[in-house]
Amino acid sequence: DPDCMFGDTDEVKSVSLTEGDSVNLNTDVTELQREQKILWMFGPQKTRIAEIYKQNIYIDATNTIFEKRLQMDNQTGSLIIRNIRSEHSGLYELQIFMYRGISIKRFNVSVYALLPVPVITRNCSHCSSSETSSNKNCSLLCSAVNVSHVTLSCYKGNSLLSSISVSDLSISLSLPLELECLDDSYSCVVAYSFTNRTTHLSSTDLCQPCSGQQQHFQHIFFLNVQFIAFGGSCTKRTDLCQSCAGIYQQ
Repeated sequence: DPDCMFGDTDEVKSVSLTEGDSVNLNTDVTELQREQKILWMFGPQKTRIAEIYKQNIYIDATNTIFEKRLQMDNQTGSLIIRNIRSEHSGLYELQIFMYRGISIKRFNVSVYALLPVPVITRNCSHCSSSETSSNKNCSLLCSAVNVSHVTLSCYKGNSLLSSISVSDLSISLSLPLELECLDDSYSCVVAYSFTNRTTHLSSTDLCQPCSGQQQHFQHIFFLNVQFIAFGGSCTKRTDLCQSCAGIYQQ
């Protein structure tokens, strides 16, 4: 009877996650009363998949879609789906039966494929042979393979340099990235609206380090050598320690 229903029955909560994750669809019940009944249904046919009544839990073991992935919290009646897959995407309806009537909540669950790790490679189709040999310029590609519903972006620090998006089709995306030299502030990011994966540009095989970074690394090495000499660990490294000690005294 519609007159016995309360709460916003038209509201649908969206839940997005990737394959292999676990999700907890909350009833927002603090503690289930003995006479309360919780019913979970799935899909357009509203197939009953889980139920709790008088502290007895029923989970449909014959449902081959979920294959023992379902659990219920016996205190709240919340539904837990472990190791979720794309076939578990869809509409979940919660019905809470109480003496005042029925409370209904709906969850639209969207399960996406795992994000690939973005890859940064040399883009030699955009470099001349002289540029490649001299390494004065660095032309790179930021790529992600077989993706859909994602945005691929290039960043320098927190500043967005470029981005491209794809919706339904599963394709490979690439963005060019032009540098003069390598520093660790560049990154390639592939993202859903709710999560992302990032690769930082760090390989000196792709680009020559910037001069400031080379000096920084040399300075760190010099300080480390001085520390070895000052520490007196010269038993088996006499030549090195003597030369370092000379530097330290200077």
